Amino acid sequence: MSLGPLNLLADYPLVWLVSPGAAPQATLTPVVAESTPSGYVLRGHLPRRHPHVEILARQPEATILALGPNAYVSPSWLEDLTQAPTWNYAALKIDATVRLLTDAAETEAVLRDQIRRYEASGLQPWSEAAMGPRFQSLAQAVIAFEAHPTTTDARMKLGQSDRDDVFRQSLTALEGHPIHTWMVDHNPGRRP
Repeated sequence: MSLGPLNLLADYPLVWLVSPGAAPQATLTPVVAESTPSGYVLRGHLPRRHPHVEILARQPEATILALGPNAYVSPSWLEDLTQAPTWNYAALKIDATVRLLTDAAETEAVLRDQIRRYEASGLQPWSEAAMGPRFQSLAQAVIAFEAHPTTTDARMKLGQSDRDDVFRQSLTALEGHPIHTWMVDHNPGRRP
């Protein structure tokens, strides 16, 4: 399993889009991350009337914050009760330049891609075609964007600095939790 930004964003696509300034704007929005020859790009959308759109038009820079799997780790799970409580997590902070996609066809393409990707795991995937003409009218109320990362700061605290016994006992307690897989994959060579 790849533990990079694309993997985290595929599993946890709802991110905070934060624009700096005297009155910073923070908006939750779903994104799709896609690999490019120079790295990756994130595509998402915002309501056209949202104040964040005007801010991004003036200053096309933002920080994107993504929180992946995370879990509290209790010392009560461990044989060594002198261990401190902690939190394991996978998170991203991405600084990016943002381009608003003002062409209606570009926005519709981003929406269709999001629908296709988010519906892919369903037993009976839904399609925007079921909406008929309502899809176009709703698409006119949003504007898509592309965020091109300039820096990516991935923070992965997944037991990699834990002693082997603490790591194994934490894994046992977190069996079935989404972070379990991330802990195993982020600690290659360690016996679970």
